[in-house]
Amino acid sequence: MIDLKLIRDNPELVHKAVDSRQTKAPIDEILETDRLRREKTAELDELRRQRKEQSKQRVDPEAGRALRERIAVLEETLRTLDEQLQTYLLQVPNIPQADIPFGTSEDDNIVLRYCGDVREFDFEVKPHWELGEKLGIIDFERGVKLSGTRFYVLKELGARLQRSLISLFLDLHTRKHGYKEMYLPFLVKKEILYGSGNLPKFADNLYRDAIDDLWLVPTAEVPLTSLHSGEILANDQLPIKYCAYTACFRREKMSAGKDTRGIKRGHQFDKVELYKFTEPEKSNEELEKLLDDAEDIARALGLPYRIKQLCTADIGFASSKSYDIEIWAPGIKEWLEVSSCSNCWDFQARRANIRYRRASDGKVDFVHTLNGSGLALPRVLIAVLENYQQADGSIMIPEALWPYMGTNVLK
Repeated sequence: MIDLKLIRDNPELVHKAVDSRQTKAPIDEILETDRLRREKTAELDELRRQRKEQSKQRVDPEAGRALRERIAVLEETLRTLDEQLQTYLLQVPNIPQADIPFGTSEDDNIVLRYCGDVREFDFEVKPHWELGEKLGIIDFERGVKLSGTRFYVLKELGARLQRSLISLFLDLHTRKHGYKEMYLPFLVKKEILYGSGNLPKFADNLYRDAIDDLWLVPTAEVPLTSLHSGEILANDQLPIKYCAYTACFRREKMSAGKDTRGIKRGHQFDKVELYKFTEPEKSNEELEKLLDDAEDIARALGLPYRIKQLCTADIGFASSKSYDIEIWAPGIKEWLEVSSCSNCWDFQARRANIRYRRASDGKVDFVHTLNGSGLALPRVLIAVLENYQQADGSIMIPEALWPYMGTNVLK
């Protein structure tokens, strides 16, 4: 949530920011509702002053009753206006930072650099679904039998490879990069999704248990955001760095016929998330560090990847600045997004009420929050299978995974 004062004082700036995202938000409605709210607040204050004066002197009981009724009506009007204003504010995306490249679609994202060497093959490269089925490590038919389209089963060494990747991610981030590992609920309350910015905008993409009104997490970013909701953190606690594995659940809106084969897109997937709470002045510096930490996984696995800076039209709803990490998958001939690293400024902190006490003057202010996948599956698994395939259909295991796999080859 952006600051109401910013909208009130700089409406043109906010309009321009929303337009740069190629979207719409109820800025004019916010301004009008805020105007009415302040007007009615002034009226209510005056009526309460009059009631206080009446209490000091004898007045006609009917006049006193009429004044109380007017106050009650105004109090209800203000409650309605407050609710409406909050509803409007929750629909406004974050403000892109000034150095974000302008764009009208994802085609305007900028590739900043390529890292690692793309392997040249002297045989016909196969996609992961052919490799997985031949090796008996991916079972699409049984996945569909259990849960329907966009589900699959990882078998034996396939399941071990998935688990090994998750373990590598967590070990690297905790032992080398200094993140604190958290094990989180996969179901959260509605207000937790409001805190991260997933509700109300992305309600159609979420899975919900209607009886208990609990929601399956679309990413560990959601519960990590609210670990410190309603708290005031000490300055010397920052930055706080968390990482967490969760299964993730999203009701993907997929185009007919698009990505129908393989395991690239699904309603359930695994991910290790990186999350930071930082001082505002240091958040962009911490974003660069977070990006490097996520890249370190690709480097450890020896996978070729590239870094993109997202344009104004493609950064996420809560983000002020984002980078994507994309790993090359030669079998399907695609760059696969495996991480989006974002600085959300104080957008989530305002929604979840997460503050810190400044060292300079002791005043309380909102923290900045950052997040990024470190990394997301199954796309990393796809990249490992396709990049490390051999002419005979076997898969060499990256050296970083040998201690977890207990073997250096899938065959």
